[in-house]
Amino acid sequence: MRDISVIIVSWNAREHLRHCLESLRQTGGTLVREVVVVDNASADGSPELVASQFPEVHLVRSKENLGFARANNLGLKHATGSLLALVNSDVILDPDCLQRLAACLEDHPDVGLVGPKVRGADGRLQVTCRHLPNIWNTTCRFPALDRIWSRWPRFSKFQTWYWNLERRTTVEVLGGCFWLARRKAVDEVGMLDERFFFYSEDVDWCKRFSDAGWKLMFVPEATATHFGGGSSSNAPIRYSIEQLRSNILYWTKHHGALGRSVCRLIAIQQHGLRFLARGILQATGFGSTECRHKLHEHRACLLWLLTGKEA
Repeated sequence: MRDISVIIVSWNAREHLRHCLESLRQTGGTLVREVVVVDNASADGSPELVASQFPEVHLVRSKENLGFARANNLGLKHATGSLLALVNSDVILDPDCLQRLAACLEDHPDVGLVGPKVRGADGRLQVTCRHLPNIWNTTCRFPALDRIWSRWPRFSKFQTWYWNLERRTTVEVLGGCFWLARRKAVDEVGMLDERFFFYSEDVDWCKRFSDAGWKLMFVPEATATHFGGGSSSNAPIRYSIEQLRSNILYWTKHHGALGRSVCRLIAIQQHGLRFLARGILQATGFGSTECRHKLHEHRACLLWLLTGKEA
């Protein structure tokens, strides 16, 4: 089990990708059998960087942006290890991160998927453990009740802000910025659902692991840094709409037509209220540049939700 294939999907995230690959060189050791980078038709020199500075990496160049799920599946098809690490291009691994995750899988044969403790570039903890979405926690999430009353389990059961993230624990969802999966489990569960272009494929995969009888475990002694937005920041409005599209697809897949309607209604309320609030700030002269950008983002999301058209 002590051989890992690392799959990294990248889209116009050249410098993030460089740092990610450098951290793998420094920390992977003999545990890493291979690194597969799937480039989603980047135009910033990312594939040229990999080819020239990381010749040991297996570079797969796509002629189009395949999205997260399809590109990771393409990488998985090239992977030969008994353990499969799916790592975002804007992640830096700390020493012994992969080793500790692999040891956890060895210690727990009923666990199919593990994830590390993740901090942002500012050093603050990112919550990567979540509950599966349901009507209640989704309703709490959109008006930010899960943040306002973050220590109350009743309101924060989506992001689990109230959990003790200093000990190993089984979870329902592990954030998709960094996974280590057992190949045997992936063979049973299947690869990522390619209908999800970007977002919610992680929640869907985690649910399918659980449905197949595999446990998911958060491993805090393994640590990494996630900068966030390495690819999505290149086209924020597009990715906001893709997030909505993926959320609705997840609810349709697992909760049927009723779930789809509920998800769409909650999203309309969320973006409508935030569009109104930010519009007032802009009109009264209290809005910032970020507020103006968010105003355009909420408008585009509302347009898509109500008409199906993209701005």
